[in-house]
Amino acid sequence: MTEAVLEPDLPIVDPHHHLWEHPTNRYMMEELRADTGSGHNVLNTVFVECGSGYRTEGPESMSFVGETDFVVAADPDGFIAGIVGRADLTAPDIDDVLAAHVEAGGGRFRGIRHASAHDPSPDIRESHTRPPAGLLGQDDFRRGIAALGRAGLRFDAWLFHPQLPELAALARAHPDVAIVLDHLGGPLGIGPYAGRRDEVMAVWERSMAEVAACENVVLKLGGIGMPIFGMAFHKQDGGASTSSEELAATWGDPIRWCIERFGVDRCMFESNFPVDKASCSYLVLWNAFKRIAADASATEKSALFRDTATRAYGL
Repeated sequence: MTEAVLEPDLPIVDPHHHLWEHPTNRYMMEELRADTGSGHNVLNTVFVECGSGYRTEGPESMSFVGETDFVVAADPDGFIAGIVGRADLTAPDIDDVLAAHVEAGGGRFRGIRHASAHDPSPDIRESHTRPPAGLLGQDDFRRGIAALGRAGLRFDAWLFHPQLPELAALARAHPDVAIVLDHLGGPLGIGPYAGRRDEVMAVWERSMAEVAACENVVLKLGGIGMPIFGMAFHKQDGGASTSSEELAATWGDPIRWCIERFGVDRCMFESNFPVDKASCSYLVLWNAFKRIAADASATEKSALFRDTATRAYGL
């Protein structure tokens, strides 16, 4: 889908993307620069863990620090201004692991994502961390969350919408820890949730209101191209025919509801590339976000597209 770039001068900080060298799917700095340079005014980005570059020697708990090394080596110039890595927050040596990440990041390390996305249905693929049910409530996991707080780091949460009450409980138990909720809180639309969008969104809305009441939680507005959300954009000519109008029509109301509940100072648009690339181009995705925020003031747009991400990640 070829579109003209909307509001091409609007400054953007993209707070969620990945880098990887998969055998059939490469997404490194060349590809990232091509996407961020496709017309929108992207100033900086934040990398979020995805299983790249793990160390193959040394203690297993330290293997994840290799991903921070990997990002710094891939982008020595600092276009990626923040790094969110992976750690096993239940590990006994979590304080040492966090310190190693900070050292490896050279001033860019900002937090940990220990994905907890889990659903009992075999039709829903679990997170790459293979989390057990109820992870966020485990004592050893919460000790890891407390360690993040001591280190002045953030916790990025990736889960599915039935787990949102667990996140709210975690946020209430650790009000001093900054939490970033990824991908609209994961409203599922496949497996047992397929064809039940109204019901799913009603449950999601009630749970998201509970999360929004936790002032230490900031929300990423994105993930709207992920196939697990059930919109099947990826089936439309491999996503190439998806338009920003279609994305905005589908996700505009839920995203605007989130902005109203959380406030612009706790919301930030994200690309989630290259995952969302299955459904649309980078240019089309950010056009969709600009359409969704079309009625916002200049100050509100600045928060949604740049300032909240900059503050939330201390860029």
